[in-house]
Amino acid sequence: MTRYANHWAWYLGHHWSYKREAGEPNLTINYVGALSRYITNFTFGRGVHFQSAKQYEHVVPALLDRAWNVDNDKKSVLWQMGENGGVSGDCFVKICYEPAWTDPAGNNHAGRVRILALNGAQCFPEYHPHDRDRLLRFKLKYKFWGTSLEGTRQVYTYTEIITDEFVEEYVNDELLDARENPLGQIPIVHIRNISVSGSPWGLADIVDVVPLNREFNEKATEISDIVNYHSAPVTIITGAKASNLEKGARKIWGGLPKDANVFNLENGVDLTGPLAYLDMVKRSMHELTGVPESALGQAQAISNTSGVALSIQFFPLMQRYSLKQTNYTDGLRRVNELILRTLFLYEPESRIYNPETQGIRTSDAQPLVIDPRDPSVYDTTCDWPPPLPVDVLVKLNEVQAKLALGLESKRGALRDLGEVFLDEKMKEIFDERLAEAKEDGALEFIKAEIASAILRTTGLPPSGVESPPPAPASGPSSDSKTGATSAGPLPGLPGTGRGQDIESVLSELVTLSKGTKLAQRRNPEND
Repeated sequence: MTRYANHWAWYLGHHWSYKREAGEPNLTINYVGALSRYITNFTFGRGVHFQSAKQYEHVVPALLDRAWNVDNDKKSVLWQMGENGGVSGDCFVKICYEPAWTDPAGNNHAGRVRILALNGAQCFPEYHPHDRDRLLRFKLKYKFWGTSLEGTRQVYTYTEIITDEFVEEYVNDELLDARENPLGQIPIVHIRNISVSGSPWGLADIVDVVPLNREFNEKATEISDIVNYHSAPVTIITGAKASNLEKGARKIWGGLPKDANVFNLENGVDLTGPLAYLDMVKRSMHELTGVPESALGQAQAISNTSGVALSIQFFPLMQRYSLKQTNYTDGLRRVNELILRTLFLYEPESRIYNPETQGIRTSDAQPLVIDPRDPSVYDTTCDWPPPLPVDVLVKLNEVQAKLALGLESKRGALRDLGEVFLDEKMKEIFDERLAEAKEDGALEFIKAEIASAILRTTGLPPSGVESPPPAPASGPSSDSKTGATSAGPLPGLPGTGRGQDIESVLSELVTLSKGTKLAQRRNPEND
């Protein structure tokens, strides 16, 4: 609790435990907050994509997308998780279900799954003595303001105790509600920001920065005192009385005694050493966190540095990113499992495949109804986009080279480019190509009609169109040996039986080229 309070105070800029006299500043440069926010944004700035087992990829991704992006704000939740973990070292996430309700205005609100990032100082987990990953009991306790029966403001204490069997709620140690746990497990996920061997608690990103930031602020304040002291220097007068001298700028003193001496106390302190010491302390903070000095806005030359060169420059930060990614990946997978179990419990219809709101069912092996007892349903993976900027042209050239060599599929190329819903994207591309083919056919149909009209009107074929053969005198003629006719439309492709399909396509092309003229009407106005 002390560590949490100390870290949050430094993160929020409360670096001094005392106040100085009026006019003497407490210089505060909050590198703790700046470095922590940068690491959090570097880790979660591009979000996280979730994928499921191929057998359930027609249902599960849509359910997770609904829970993260519709029922909750995914970016905000991920940022809160990263902030709690980076500052306190421990991230607690609670998954619960909010039933449908109607507000006083009569608006209906559908039920939703809530993903709540809890404050670690309000969470008290109890683990198995021999298994640090097995949560036996969880207590959530915090204070809140309320109105008493007398109408005055009063502070209340809320306590919630959750086990696998029951849930109890207390207000000021009085039992408010006791019920069975319908989920059958504690809907809490504890993510350690950086794991510590043999400890159930995690390590914060700022644990090594706090003492250095304290030293930086103290020395910067001392340098500020030196500058302030000599910005208004002390005037020393010997051999004369100060009361006889007029104070102020542009004043001339005359008639001083022979032995009188007047001078200002000069700055005899060389600030080169103290400033170099501040640079050393600041560089140490960057080295311990892995954040390059240029990352916080330091001016640097503009260059087209490649992604590989950036990775080398940011290699210490990438190491910290990989360390955090390992812990948060496992935690997010458990969060997704609790999301699906909560949906299946409170909304059983979500287990049924819905082609209108969910993915594409590509094979018969994908069930129409999900069995919640199948453990592979909850087997999800986390895809972390690269945190460093990627040159899109370089990536496209790489993907194109792999496709040309046959080393990559189109689905894999879409996955490399950051696409999440592959089947929907492939269908979108196919539908677009099919529409373009039909539009090209309609355009050729229109061009043929225009050429026919020009030929009928002028008797001359248009430029680039060959003259048609002369028509027979009467009706279609047939060869006496083969019986083949020399004119007349073909009924369809022989031997395929697709004459009806060709007619439907021809009808669609005629409709697309001609269009339809809908009846038009105007509503009469009152006047």
